[in-house]
Amino acid sequence: MKRRVLLVDDEVAVLLTMKAVLEINGFDVDTAASAREGKSKLRTREYHMVITDMRMESDEAGREVIGAARTASYHPAVALLTAFPIAEEDWQEMGADKMLVKPTHTRVLLQQIEKLLASHEEKLKIWSTPAPAKAQAASGAVEPKRTAKAARKVAKKVARKAAKPKAKKAAARKK
Repeated sequence: MKRRVLLVDDEVAVLLTMKAVLEINGFDVDTAASAREGKSKLRTREYHMVITDMRMESDEAGREVIGAARTASYHPAVALLTAFPIAEEDWQEMGADKMLVKPTHTRVLLQQIEKLLASHEEKLKIWSTPAPAKAQAASGAVEPKRTAKAARKVAKKVARKAAKPKAKKAAARKK
């Protein structure tokens, strides 16, 4: 079975190049040259992965495509493709699973896409696990896997706690 990818970018050269690379490597690729076209395709067809540029017809265009992909009932993996990298917490907050920075070497791009698809398929398996298995995981018999969102929350709490002693010391020095 070919994995279906939706590629959304307003740069025709990028669309055609990435489409050719992905098709040569066994993917079924649809393209969209705008966020509006991408969102329309997300509603009419199912995809395993969506790769979208950040800035197209507006600065928020990529965010809109990611949002549409996140609300799709078939839950595709989502990668943000950009020439202007942003902080990890920003693209994760948008709902992307991965940020791909352009330009990139073909081999690296394919490795990143394959890795993302594999990890996304694992997440989908966990989400679709029957209730008894989830209950077993909750009871501690099986260690549950944390979601990325939960892991980020824990990381933020740890960072805040680590920063508090420094803030207290700085306040004490000022006195």
